[in-house]
Amino acid sequence: MANSGTFSRRRLLTGGLTLGVALTTPALAQAVPVDPDRYRVRDDPDFHPVTFRLPAPTGRKALGTTALHLIDQSRPDPTMPSGRRELMISLWYPGSMMGDAPLAKYMPQRTAVEVDEAWTGEYGLALPTGSFDFANTETHSRVDAPMQPIPHPVVLFSPGYQYSRFVNTAQVEDLASRGYVVVTMDHTHETPTEFPGGRFLPGVPADQLLDPVFTRQAVETRTADARFVLDQLEGIAAGENPDLDGKELPPGLAAGLDLQKVGMFGFSLGGYATANTLLEDKRFAAGVDLDGTLQDDPAKGPLGEVARKGLDQPFLLFGSDASQRTDAGKEYYDKSWAEFWDAQRGWKLNLGLAGAKQKAFTDYQFVFDQLFREIYGQDEIITSVMTALVGSVDPARSVLAQRRYLSAFFDQTLRRRPELLLRAESPKFPEVQFAR
Repeated sequence: MANSGTFSRRRLLTGGLTLGVALTTPALAQAVPVDPDRYRVRDDPDFHPVTFRLPAPTGRKALGTTALHLIDQSRPDPTMPSGRRELMISLWYPGSMMGDAPLAKYMPQRTAVEVDEAWTGEYGLALPTGSFDFANTETHSRVDAPMQPIPHPVVLFSPGYQYSRFVNTAQVEDLASRGYVVVTMDHTHETPTEFPGGRFLPGVPADQLLDPVFTRQAVETRTADARFVLDQLEGIAAGENPDLDGKELPPGLAAGLDLQKVGMFGFSLGGYATANTLLEDKRFAAGVDLDGTLQDDPAKGPLGEVARKGLDQPFLLFGSDASQRTDAGKEYYDKSWAEFWDAQRGWKLNLGLAGAKQKAFTDYQFVFDQLFREIYGQDEIITSVMTALVGSVDPARSVLAQRRYLSAFFDQTLRRRPELLLRAESPKFPEVQFAR
């Protein structure tokens, strides 16, 4: 981490509310509520907002990134100044002639504040506001750098419910370093979205996801977003500039998109949206669901159409434990995964990440680890806190395994490079188990 100072542990234990107590509840969303002002210690000389080290990408390509502001003229949205649906996306890509372009920050300023306040307040981590310094955390990608002007396969990414498009950056940058163009999407009104000029929309309350009608609408909206974004990429490849504000596109962007090789992956609700997008749009040739149910209510259904019908395209299910989704005798059995498996016509694989909880499929697995070590040093409390949040899987191993299996899947399905890693369990990755 960039900061060497530590928080005052005694401050964090004020009033008897310890970090461990707040996180031992069955669901994080039900943790003990915390008044953020109670832990606001910005004037404490021991307080230092924490920036984070993102794992270095494992591929050979230098990285560039650019953000685009898009408008879908076909979908009304009276809450927007334009009266139409607007989206923010980021493209992460192999770069060339990097020059002195600055490294991109992990999140724009207002989004970073919103995410920090959620974790230090609403979710009950009992930390001072301002603990997560995402706005000053650097990625490995340079802003608006020229793209390597040769065709690259394209992969879209849809984040988890309420999650910013930036919180899977470790996966995204690694794919880009291996020669992919990865397009991450914020789903306006659902995920926190920051537009050029400072306009910011925080998203919606978490409890709305408990409503299966809302879930169904969200999946349909995300599917429409993904299809629209692919349309815009086709326009870019044809020489158009779809940015609503007329932003100049990075050199080489049009030549760098191979839109004959398009895939998609998503985390949680984004995984559901990925499967549904492949069902509705055959331009998407392959997809990955990272620990997302394929039904509108995780316990009661109804099953999503894709779970009932399956897909013709190759699809990877990657769950947070080998038995979490498909074993009817286990606590987290998910009928939608079992039904999808039986209905799937295309190539299929069901992997489990042993010892992992759902958030282990996001950057939070190493963000939390670094944050708590900054606060507590090597205190034993870290083990219980990390287990409560992301499970017992080692963050570094988890990141490495996810990156390798994601790249193996897209190499095999989009580049037609057979991967031994996808045929049987590997001694190199004992934490990854073949559930089916």
